[in-house]
Amino acid sequence: MVQNLSLSALTTSQNGGVCGSSPSWRKHFNVMSKTQISSSVERHGIWKHRVHSIFLKGNPSFLRRRDTRVEAGWLFKGGGDQGLDASSERSESANEDILIFFFQLDLATRVQYALNVEQYDIAQQLRNKLTEVEAEVIRQQQAKRGSSSKSEAQDKALSIIRLRADLQNAVESENYALAAKLRDEISNLEAESLAAAAKALAHENAQYSFRLGQKVRHKVFGYQAVVCGMDPVCCESSSWMETAQVEKLPRGPNQPFYQVLVDVHEDPNLLVAYVAEDNLLTLDPPDMGRFDHPYVSFLFYGMDAAGDFIPIKQLREKYNRPRHEIPIDPDDEGNGDA
Repeated sequence: MVQNLSLSALTTSQNGGVCGSSPSWRKHFNVMSKTQISSSVERHGIWKHRVHSIFLKGNPSFLRRRDTRVEAGWLFKGGGDQGLDASSERSESANEDILIFFFQLDLATRVQYALNVEQYDIAQQLRNKLTEVEAEVIRQQQAKRGSSSKSEAQDKALSIIRLRADLQNAVESENYALAAKLRDEISNLEAESLAAAAKALAHENAQYSFRLGQKVRHKVFGYQAVVCGMDPVCCESSSWMETAQVEKLPRGPNQPFYQVLVDVHEDPNLLVAYVAEDNLLTLDPPDMGRFDHPYVSFLFYGMDAAGDFIPIKQLREKYNRPRHEIPIDPDDEGNGDA
């Protein structure tokens, strides 16, 4: 039977390997490999192909070479007084988000394979686990897209109406101490409701300058990266924003932020970063050169004629982004006909 798998334990280490909060991250995958469906999938090469591409199977020599740490996430150290460097934008939550997405894809593949080989009990177990993962993914997406903020604003508005009725009763009964307390509560709720409504509006009206799969360059640190996710505003913690000095950006936290895969040849220690739109540049001219990253093979189909990557359908659906079509050069089309 498939056991619970904590994706928070599968965050990428500072040196580009995979680390976990348990005694060994590999233990989680050994549990899964003991299932009947996992062994069947491995024999047919499906799981092996996918996992090998992001080093989750664990090549011992690779892990030793990368000095993989058995810890959860990254420790954010330093600050403005020590100078800002690329590691300040390293994001554990962005990396975890990508791994959850991979886990979701893998479970869907396992369900389909179990059905194909008529292992219906295992397929049901896997489908139940997939349903749990999908529910959590939807919850996270709603929070980022402002759906939860809109509901929160509506809930607070209803609470304000009830509190105002209580305030009226307190005043009429001359219970002024209670009235003062209720007045403070109403004031706080009104401020929170306004903030939630503003966040929901920002998510609904977000305009992105960059698209999924697009190659970009960091304006400050100069490394090349590929966009693999996006948020209308900064969705990181306040401590992360302080470390990354987000408030010093021209538009601060209220601008699109992007999950980007950093070319391992340019910065092998960064891997996944969370970068403000203010800090990204379009490559001009386009770069058709090699780009290496362990996550590319399961997030993208490959590279297009302009040198950018083509996101898989599930990734486009996750962020509700349209398919990008490359304009056809009339000269190239004429040469092809000739």
